Amino acid sequence: MIVVFGSINLDLIVSVPALPAPGETVLGTGFRSEPGGKGANQAVAAARAGARVAFAGAVGHDAFAEPATALLRAAGADLTRLAAVEQPTGVATISVDPEGGNQIAVAPGANLAARASQLTEADLGPGTTLVLQMEVDAGQTASLIARARASGARIILSLAPPAPLPADALAALDLLLLNESESAALAAMLGSGADPASLRARLGGPDVIVTRGEEGAEAATESGSIRQPAFAVTAIDTTAAGDTFAGVLAAALDAGAGLAEAMRRGAAAAALACTRAGSQGSIPSRAETDALLADGAAPLAAR
Repeated sequence: MIVVFGSINLDLIVSVPALPAPGETVLGTGFRSEPGGKGANQAVAAARAGARVAFAGAVGHDAFAEPATALLRAAGADLTRLAAVEQPTGVATISVDPEGGNQIAVAPGANLAARASQLTEADLGPGTTLVLQMEVDAGQTASLIARARASGARIILSLAPPAPLPADALAALDLLLLNESESAALAAMLGSGADPASLRARLGGPDVIVTRGEEGAEAATESGSIRQPAFAVTAIDTTAAGDTFAGVLAAALDAGAGLAEAMRRGAAAAALACTRAGSQGSIPSRAETDALLADGAAPLAAR
């Protein structure tokens, strides 16, 4: 079973001809809203990949709470650990340009009221894959990592957005996921190289995966490195690609796949997400990911 402790937002998405420069106002060409938040995105990705998923987070008592949870419910995620709090439901404003690039600003709201105590020790045993991000209170995340380590769960953290965590919390992870900017930020915090092998050596514990967009992903593990090329697609919107990779990878690991196969499935699903506009709405089903893999679509590095 996958347990996700993390953020849930309503995304307000504006299509723009070009991303605004500092101080610039850009007139958009379209608008839509849909559920988002890194935690909820990863939970939906894992559920659509076929995993049994429970989500723990927080929303407000407001009009955004219901639409923010709509696709989690549709995906079959267990929301009995979701709290309703006095703070407003989290909101993300996203500008997306014609090439799929984006700028994102987040008002965390209720996300900062999510508490590790929403999960019991029964949620964190050896049969659990715990998936975490950094859009909730970092102290709550660190506390949950310690409890999950003691209870025997597998622990996966996306350090997104990058923020400090105690060294013992990072060392207690099984797997740390970063993109290029996040790996650079962590390397600066640690005083190490930003490549996966240097980060793994400095942290002294978890396997480390760094995703690099069109250049694919690389993992550093105890037994060596794993390289997964990106799949060749025409990107429309990259908003939820990283979360899709994380959620599908977690689902594959939870089902017993090795890390190389989990990275392959995550890369295929992330590629599909890039071909569609939106955040949670862009995340593919397991059948769609299977079809891309069965189609023999060549990764970018192989073309």
